[in-house]
Amino acid sequence: MTTADTGASALLTPAEAEAIARNAHAGQTDKAGRPYAEHLAAVAEGVRARGGDADQITAAWLHDAIEDDALTREWLARAALTPRTRAIVDALTKRPGEGPQDYARRILATPGALLVKQADLAHNADPGRLAVLPEETRRRLTEKYARMRALLGL
Repeated sequence: MTTADTGASALLTPAEAEAIARNAHAGQTDKAGRPYAEHLAAVAEGVRARGGDADQITAAWLHDAIEDDALTREWLARAALTPRTRAIVDALTKRPGEGPQDYARRILATPGALLVKQADLAHNADPGRLAVLPEETRRRLTEKYARMRALLGL
């Protein structure tokens, strides 16, 4: 029996998640004014390089989509993703008013999420990426990323 026979849809591949993420984040830029998709690509590559699997690579492409309002929670709930990928994306989505300790606890409690967050933090804290930012912003972000790395035991 095929997925067409059951009415179920095939799971999104990492390449399909990439296309969805690039489309969802089209026109968005990072703090340095670069296309946001560059960050997503770097995180996905970081996950792959760290031995991440297809669920984690897919989650890497989607990790900021809900938080940045590029996609909705409803989309995430209905998307053709494995429960693990969905859980990783959800774990990496910060909640309004949520403190760093609660955020870190959720990541640590979600199988597969720590590797994706590690790749995210590595790209966010890249000295070349930070170098183009104003000194005050660079210092603030460097401290923020170091605190999160410590909370996560990285």
